[in-house]
Amino acid sequence: MPLFWIVIRQLPEIEAMATSKKVITREEWEKRLSDIKIRKEDMNRLVMNFLVTEGYVEAAEKFRMESGTDPDIDLATITDRMAVKKAVQAGNVEDAIEKVNDLNPEILDTNPQLFFHLQQQRLIELIRNGKLEEALEFAQEELAPRGEENQSFLEELEKTVALLAFEDVSNCPVGELLDVSQRLKTASEVNAAILTSQSHEKDPKLPSLLKMLIWAQNQLGEKAVYPHINDLSTAALEDPAV
Repeated sequence: MPLFWIVIRQLPEIEAMATSKKVITREEWEKRLSDIKIRKEDMNRLVMNFLVTEGYVEAAEKFRMESGTDPDIDLATITDRMAVKKAVQAGNVEDAIEKVNDLNPEILDTNPQLFFHLQQQRLIELIRNGKLEEALEFAQEELAPRGEENQSFLEELEKTVALLAFEDVSNCPVGELLDVSQRLKTASEVNAAILTSQSHEKDPKLPSLLKMLIWAQNQLGEKAVYPHINDLSTAALEDPAV
């Protein structure tokens, strides 16, 4: 991420200019960019980290063969992890729990919050499918005891059970629990827990670096006028209005 390091290096120099902003021309900025050398191996590891963490097993295998970059975990475990994630995204929570336990029973044994959220998702799916009596029974037997032990669990349970009081969930103040986004949220939490159990970062490094780049550009922009990136998808430098 050459631009990020240039921005960081320029901050001390430019902060000394308190009265006016320094103007850095495109020619000068591009020269500074060219002076920063980033090893291809480091960039390749960054790409592999993203593919592995996000679960793109086929892309990771192809990238390994083309770049010679070895992943830091067995790619076969990605397939198992993605099977769990897809099961949650499809609403098959019981299947997902079984798959997690097959991978590593300690994941749920040592993470009560994750287990509660999976059980909460099971309750949501029962309500979504119109199995209201079964949903109420499940809430009383499986979730209520956990709510008695944890106040935050109780609040989440009460919020979920509120769905049962509305025939038209579109008018329900907690109707967002039935949105696909709720499944994705739970799936992401499971995915992160599995990665952590495998001693792997739960989040890819690339998005964090991009956030750092935006922060660094904003910091430098308070002290100087310089070409910067507005569209991260193209990474094209744009001349500022002077």
